Parts: sequence; structure tokens; C-alpha cells
Amino acid sequence: MEQQTIEGRDKQDDRPDTQEGKVRVTVDRVAHFVHRGEYLVSNFKETVGVGADRALDEVVDGQLKPLNDTEHIHIRGGEVFVSHVRTGGSSQ
Repeated sequence: MEQQTIEGRDKQDDRPDTQEGKVRVTVDRVAHFVHRGEYLVSNFKETVGVGADRALDEVVDGQLKPLNDTEHIHIRGGEVFVSHVRTGGSSQ
């Protein structure tokens, strides 16, 4: 069993990083297998079961990087994401 050190993943995990041509990403501490490549953030959220009404952040070097639903992300495998209730914002 491999020890995991990336924040947001289980400490011990014996699941592979790839499965049937897909790569593993972690969203809210749950492993998901998705195709590598570019995703519109709103489509990626739908793919991994995150509600459209929630915000999605990527964990990069231990810091949260907010993602806008209209931007694109490139999935390579191993990425870690956290969803949360949207906060603040302007009504403009």
C-alpha cells in the first residue's frame, strides 16, 4: 500500500492512479477517474458530481486556487480539488 502525502487524499490508498484509460483526480476527498485533457470548469464539475451552485478550487502547492466556471483546466492526473458554497461577490 502506497503512503499518500498530498493534502486532501487518504493517508493510505491502494487504488491505482489510472483506470481504463482514465486518470485519477480527487474532489472533496473522493477519487474520480476522468479522461486526461482540457475541460471547461463547469463541465468538469458536472463530470465529477459537483453542483453548479458550488465553487471549485484546485489545491496547488498546498494553496487553494479558485476556478471560474468559464475557464479551462487541463487534467493530467493527480489533481486535487475542493468544492464549497459560493461566497461574497458583486451583484453587478
